[in-house]
Amino acid sequence: MRAARAWHLLTAAAALFALVLQLVLVVDGGRVLEEAHPPSMTLRLLRFVAYFTVQSNLLVLIAAVPLTRDPAYDGPRWRVLRTAAVTGIAVTGLVHWFLLRPLLHLQGADRLADTLLHLVVPALAVVGWLAFGPRPRTTWASSLRATAWPLAWLVVILVLGGWTGWYPYPFLDHRGHGWDHVAVVGAGIFVLWFVLLLAERAYDRRARTASLAATGS
Repeated sequence: MRAARAWHLLTAAAALFALVLQLVLVVDGGRVLEEAHPPSMTLRLLRFVAYFTVQSNLLVLIAAVPLTRDPAYDGPRWRVLRTAAVTGIAVTGLVHWFLLRPLLHLQGADRLADTLLHLVVPALAVVGWLAFGPRPRTTWASSLRATAWPLAWLVVILVLGGWTGWYPYPFLDHRGHGWDHVAVVGAGIFVLWFVLLLAERAYDRRARTASLAATGS
């Protein structure tokens, strides 16, 4: 229990520090992906919260806080939040590693914030879930409800992008490679999302069964 609390506290602290650092950099005019010339303050803040990376890190933070007090915490809404957080941050890390990392040339604090948001927090959150759970907390209902978030995010981003011409990630911009490219990449990411959900459910059930067998329950 003590190790679980410490890990969840570390995860929450890392996510909070990463988000605050990135927010400070955005306010200060730091780069976000290819934005070498930041827009107005209001637009910068709106774009900051529009990033899937920022949202997934925020969900990790919110889901981890109750676990710092009670590593066995549970609740129907929290299950949805936890599923969305773990799956979303895993997608964040994988998409960044394979699709976005080659596009970035950041230095100093910008690079630190990027590394924390895309690599450190995903690693802490996923390892923490694998090692400490709590479980069982994954159900088909929570998984399907958690999926509403990335679906809604994608629809909003594409609609606003078509209206404003700004997209948070290059692979969502149809002007570069066409809508067919956007559709293929989007479909691929959602396939990854559902594969992760299936893997989480399988691991959750297997780890719970192993734990009960070990305790003789």
